[in-house]
Amino acid sequence: MTFHPLFAIDTPIILIIIAGLAVLLFGADRLPKLARSAGQAKKEFLAGQAEADQAEIKAREDARRLAESRQSDLMKNTEVGSMSGETIPPPTPGSGTLSS
Repeated sequence: MTFHPLFAIDTPIILIIIAGLAVLLFGADRLPKLARSAGQAKKEFLAGQAEADQAEIKAREDARRLAESRQSDLMKNTEVGSMSGETIPPPTPGSGTLSS
C-alpha cells in the first residue's frame, strides 16, 4: 500500500492549512453553523441507531416467543391414549369424521 507524501507529514502545519482552506471555502461566519449542524446530525444519527437497536432486540424477543409458542402447540397436539389403551390421533381441522 502506498501513501501520498502529503499524508505522511503529520504536523500542526497541515492542520492549519486544512483549516485555512475551510475558511476560504466556506467563510468564517458559516463555519460555526456547519459545525453545529454536523453535531446535530451526529446526535440524531446516534439516537436513530439506538432506536434501531431497541427494535432489533424487540424483534428477536418476539421471534423467540413465537418459536416457543409453536413448540408448545406441537406438544399439545400429541396423541392421547384412551381408557382401552388404543391411541386417538389429535383432531385435524377441516377434515370430516372417519366412517367405519
